[in-house]
Order: sequence, then C-alpha cells, then structure tokens
Amino acid sequence: MKIWICALMLLGSLRTWAANPADQSCAKCHQQIYDSYEHTPMARASGPAVEGLIPGEFTHAASGVHYRIFEKDDKAWLSYDRPATKGHALQGEQELRYYIGSGKRGRTYLFDQQGYWFESPINWYAKKQVWDMAPNYLTAKTMPFTMPVDEGCLHCHASGVQQSLEGSRNHFAGAPFSHGGIGCSSCHGDATAHAADGGRSPALNPAKLPAAKRDSICLQCHLEGETSVARLGHRVGEFKAGDNLFDQVVYFVHQQSGPTQRATSQWEALLRSECKRRSGDRMSCATCHDPHHTPAPEERVAYYRSKCLTCHGEAAFVAKHHPEQPDCAGCHMARRKTEDIAHEQLTDHDIQRVPGLALQGSTAAPSQELVTVGGEPATDRDFGLAYAQLATHGNQAAGERAIPLLRKAERTEAGQERDAELHTRLGFLLEMNRQRREAVAEYQAALKADPLESTAAGDLAVLMAEAGDFQSAQRLWSSVFEKDPSQTAAGYDLAVADCKLGDARSALATLDRLMIFSPDNPAAAQLRLGIASGRQSCSAR
Repeated sequence: MKIWICALMLLGSLRTWAANPADQSCAKCHQQIYDSYEHTPMARASGPAVEGLIPGEFTHAASGVHYRIFEKDDKAWLSYDRPATKGHALQGEQELRYYIGSGKRGRTYLFDQQGYWFESPINWYAKKQVWDMAPNYLTAKTMPFTMPVDEGCLHCHASGVQQSLEGSRNHFAGAPFSHGGIGCSSCHGDATAHAADGGRSPALNPAKLPAAKRDSICLQCHLEGETSVARLGHRVGEFKAGDNLFDQVVYFVHQQSGPTQRATSQWEALLRSECKRRSGDRMSCATCHDPHHTPAPEERVAYYRSKCLTCHGEAAFVAKHHPEQPDCAGCHMARRKTEDIAHEQLTDHDIQRVPGLALQGSTAAPSQELVTVGGEPATDRDFGLAYAQLATHGNQAAGERAIPLLRKAERTEAGQERDAELHTRLGFLLEMNRQRREAVAEYQAALKADPLESTAAGDLAVLMAEAGDFQSAQRLWSSVFEKDPSQTAAGYDLAVADCKLGDARSALATLDRLMIFSPDNPAAAQLRLGIASGRQSCSAR
C-alpha cells in the first residue's frame, strides 16, 4: 500500500542553509544569473534532510515493513517496523542527515552508521506523488539498509564532495560533502582567481570549450550507458570542468537501433536524432536547455517551442504545421516510462519527425554486442570489463565474451600488474566457470595490485573456505568486514568461520556488529540465536 502525500510546497522551497562561499563570490558580479539558478533543480539537488523533509508513510507488501518519514526534535527521521506475525519482528528508528534529489523527479535521504554513509531504503517519486522502495528493491523480501552512498552519485547532487577513506566505498572522515546542490565550480571550474581580481583573470566558459569538453560538463551526470568503465589509472568522480570525460570513462550500450528507456539515456538518443546528426558539434545540451534557468510549467511550451523555431522557423512552415498544437516537444519528444526507475518518465530525445515512430520499433531482442557511446575508442580491457559487469547480473553470454578479452588484455596491455579491477572481474568469471585454481591466482594478483581490494578478498576467502582453509578465509573476511562493516555477506561468513574455528565469542561480536548495519537479516539473527543458545556448536574442527 502506498500513501499519497501532497508535498508541493516543500519541493518548491529554496535552500536555506549556509550557501557555498565560492558561489556567493560569483553572485557579486552575476547576481541575476545566481538568483535564477537558485530556483533550478540542480541548485536544490541536496541539503540537510530536515530542510527537504517530505513526511509520509507506507507499508511495503513484499517485505511487510512499515516505513514512516517524520520530523522530531528539529531532525528528520525514518522509522521502520514489522510485526512478528508478518515474519522476523523488526522495529527501529534512524536519523536522516541529508536529502538527495531536488524533488522534481524524486528524493531520497542519507544516513550514517559509525561514519559509514547509506541511502534510505525508500524514495519519494514526484510524478505519482508516492513513497515506494528504492529502485531495484521493489520486490525485496527484507529491508535493504546497507545501500552505500556512492561518490559518483554525490558529485552529481552536491558540492565539495569528499573522497572516501582508503579501502572503503562509503566511509568519510566527516560529512560526505560540504555544500548542498550543484555549485558554480561544477561547470565553471575553480574561479577563485577570477573572483579575487574582479574578473581580470579568465573563468571557464563552457560555451568556449572544444565540443567534447563542453559536452563533458553535462555528460558527467547525464550519461550512464548500459554500463561504464573507468579507464586504467582513472576513477569515476575525478572529472573537473574543462576535462574530456571520455579520457577518463568509456560508456557502453548494446548495439541496437531502437530507443532505450533508461532514466539517463537522453544523450544516447540525441546522438541518433536527425537534429544532432545534421547539426554536429553546433548542437549541445545548452542549445535547448539553459542551466541557469528552469521555465515555469506555464512557460514550458512557449520556451521550448522558441528553441525549435531557431532552426525550424520558416514562416510558411510555422503557419501551416499544426497551428492548433504549439507544443513541439509534446509530439516529437514524447514522454514515456523508464525501465530502470519506477514511477518515472523521460523525454524522448530521438526527436522523431513522425511522432511515436521510434516507440513502435522492432520487437526483436537487442543485440548482445556492446558498442561505445559516440564511437569513443576502447581497449580489450575496457570491453572485457564492460561485459564482465553485465555478467555479474546473470548475463552468461556477456561473461563468455569477457573472459577472452580480459585474458588478452592481461597479456598485451601495459599496466595489468596494477589493474586490480581486471584481475578481480576475471577471477569472478573463472570462479563461475568452476576454474577455481585460475580464479585464486587472479584474486591474488588483484590483492597484489591493491591490498585493499575488498571484492577480491571476499571472493578469495570463499574459495579458501571451500578448500577447507578456514584460517586463511577468516583472515580475509576479517580484513573486509573490519574496513567496511556494510559488507554484511563478508560479516556473516566471518561469523561462520569464527564458529568453525571454535571462537563463539568472536562470532557473536561479529554478528552483533553486522546487525547494527543490517537489522533485517534473518540468517544472521538465526545464527546468533543458535550460537547464544548453544544449539549451534562452535568447536574447532
């Protein structure tokens, strides 16, 4: 059951917490632009949770958990409960620290446990004005409470994003970011000198950059592809305005001619459009979208029509082409449901001359072959890692494509000895192929390249345990869980290993810590009850 909540006043509010000093220095000379930008979704993409609170509650049918978002003592809170009659009894509260999402499309919240930051298990979906589970968890049987905050996500919603501590995905020394919303520097770079000398030093103007670098500023957040791979020596989130994003990350999609329905597939669609193909580099996101201004709902039709008429403004055409219907985008850029985010729609950027033609499309299954977005160059390593990512989601054919590509990259591409991701991914695929000895070698190579590679350590521990070497497995799982207690699978396996080695006290301590981070974990709860009651014997074997 979903409870509908009217939250329009909340979503329309401006940010009231401390503004970014760097942005305020820009406002001294660009006040009108600054004031306009403050009303855009990008400016309001994050902030303190209590200032972006959308109260509501709902019961998730699949898990039986009742959720409530509310304010108490000037703080935002999430409560969750489930009676024993509907499964494993559950009850608790969690303070919410920050909100993510302007509310135009949706909103979620962030909370921390012992310095580790997570996303709320529930999201607000603005289109339907409902609370529901986070994407990918609509049918979850338990409460997902360990969804780590991703640096890449933060860079697209906040300013002053901190880098996570070494060996962790989501552990920060303090707050994960310093200021809410997307600041001026995200698109214009560091303008400290420009502001200090009254504008005599140049500031970065995206419109004056080469096309690839200009487009990269938008695409750092508005392009995902089916999958993406950080090039060797780079990481997602390192992008700065003025960089060429494609020097750092390569994006892949399945080779197909029809439209995609992912929430961030607009650029892929635009590349297919006749408008972009004929205009080339002259056309960019800013051709139609002003990043400093969002038109009011009553202005949208006229605003975007004016953009179309800059190229399609012949008097005879304008007079005769459906004068009764001035909404160009409403016909030629139909809105449709997304396949990766529930309750959401996207605007079709294929810009079809005949409305709806692309949506009819082919009924054939999309090709399994990956191609790079925009035809960007990619190595065997890049393609292999892209297929390997798809394989982790159950795509066996992708795994079969990945193995020879990654093996070739091992032999022929420079830098493989420091490429922990390559060895980790290849190790997993070999493990799935029951080539355990080869998988062990790959995991060991990954840990040599990066001793803090937790995925390789956890998977290697599984193979050690399967071979009966519980002491080696225990050391590996302990290293993973100690650095990142949100990796609850490693915590559970560590408790099992502790028990098999006769250390009931350590097993119980591990399970207690695990359940702080994952309170709705029936397997851990059952194991803990068994050990504590003596029904589960922990004797060395």
